[in-house]
Amino acid sequence: MVSWSVLMRIQATLQKEMVREFLAEFMSTYVMMVFGLGSIAHMVLGGKKFGSYLSVNLAFGFGVTIGMHVAGNISGAHMNAAVTFTTCALGRMPWRKFPVYVLGQFLGSFMAAVTIYSLFYTAIIHFSGNLLTVTGPTATAGIFATYLPEHMILWRGFLDEMFITGMLQLCLFAITDKDNNPALRGTEALVVGLLIVIIGASLGMNSGYAMNPSRDLPPRFFTFIAGWGKQVFSAGDNWWWVPVVAPLLGAYLGGIIYVIFIGSSIPRKPQSLENSMVCEDDRITELPKNPACPTLSGSMPLEQF
Repeated sequence: MVSWSVLMRIQATLQKEMVREFLAEFMSTYVMMVFGLGSIAHMVLGGKKFGSYLSVNLAFGFGVTIGMHVAGNISGAHMNAAVTFTTCALGRMPWRKFPVYVLGQFLGSFMAAVTIYSLFYTAIIHFSGNLLTVTGPTATAGIFATYLPEHMILWRGFLDEMFITGMLQLCLFAITDKDNNPALRGTEALVVGLLIVIIGASLGMNSGYAMNPSRDLPPRFFTFIAGWGKQVFSAGDNWWWVPVVAPLLGAYLGGIIYVIFIGSSIPRKPQSLENSMVCEDDRITELPKNPACPTLSGSMPLEQF
């Protein structure tokens, strides 16, 4: 039997902030990806009798909603390395947490791919004729990662991923901006889920709307080691790197655009004179308990998403 002291040490470790955030990102991403990848498996393997493009949008959207309920109050439930990158780049979260969040997301996404492969293994083998392919009429690699359709070329796909991820990040900031017109308290997860559905239904056909390195790269790596081979990286003119890089750039640009054009133009409530004081450089800051002029940073800290 495990000793009581060992259990106490394990409990103490799990209560550490970084560990809790890692596990929160792992579990929320796992939940989102199980629902999302499962819906694609239904659409591909069921001959569209058990699923459709709309059902994929709904599954990913509400998978995000449930993921936010799983981890929202612990880590913020980013479930997206591009969102985490932008959150750190704009000063809303320290960079030291970036690898912790991304590692949790990548492992959660990878394990979701393992789960879906295990659950649908016989269906995959039956549909593909025991031949795991990336392209063609019996291709099954698209269950796990995104691939360019025939009408797209690489640079257009890059711009597409960058644009839709920018739209995602801009709307996320709007939904959670308490100084603007945020979603009603308690409805944020539902509104974000609906946002994913809307993006998929309106902008998803060109590149598969990965919008998320954590959604695309770990399942792609799983298909590489599970038998689909090197073509999962070489297909579509080496498309694999685009869902990793383009969302990072797009999310950052979308966040910057919101902060500059919307966030900076929102009127702030004036501080009362009894709770503030003016220092030598004429800037107003909150009066500390010890009545001495504090060091001014020049800006208010941004809230973490």
